[in-house]
Amino acid sequence: MGKTRLESLSDFAEAAHARIQKDYLHINPVVGLHQGMRDIGFPTDMMTIDCLKTQRRIIILLSDEQPDILSYQFAYRDKDPADSFEVMAFKELTEQILYDWIAKYFATEDN
Repeated sequence: MGKTRLESLSDFAEAAHARIQKDYLHINPVVGLHQGMRDIGFPTDMMTIDCLKTQRRIIILLSDEQPDILSYQFAYRDKDPADSFEVMAFKELTEQILYDWIAKYFATEDN
């Protein structure tokens, strides 16, 4: 049996996180996996990638109802996410894409 989408996403995030920590001294992303949406009736797993310094957050959703799709949004830790999410084919996601998202969205002038 192959990896689940959540396992693959987690592996990509772990590898991107390690590279970010080497390449950017001031970016230390905090990655969280959340399955609580399932408890309230949504067949969806969520990953959040947070930057405590900038208060920015990347939200990634994996819905059982759309197994080939990944939904994502660039948001803020202290604000509710917008109603709409960008989508991409899950098979197109790579460690490099996650790395680029983190580097570009969490970057500040001093890193």
